Amino acid sequence: MGRRFRRSDPAPRPLGPVPGAERVEELDGEEWYVRSVTGAGAAKTYRCPGCDHQVVPGAPHLVAWPVHGGLAERRHWHSACWRARSRRRPSGRRP
Repeated sequence: MGRRFRRSDPAPRPLGPVPGAERVEELDGEEWYVRSVTGAGAAKTYRCPGCDHQVVPGAPHLVAWPVHGGLAERRHWHSACWRARSRRRPSGRRP
């Protein structure tokens, strides 16, 4: 069986635009990078901050993260929830 390379100290991820970041949009007065994910590229289950329901594997959706944040702050949104983000977030929750 072959060996797998594991980095003991993961390299920091870039804070700026990454390949595939298609656009910058606003959420609560803050700029966010937004990238579309195809159904084929969606392999895990996520929780949408817009409706608090699951984004299931195989479902096309969006990934958004703050321009002045990092990739650790990525959130996976249903496309419709992101478009209606000004009125779709449950109260008290921040994306």
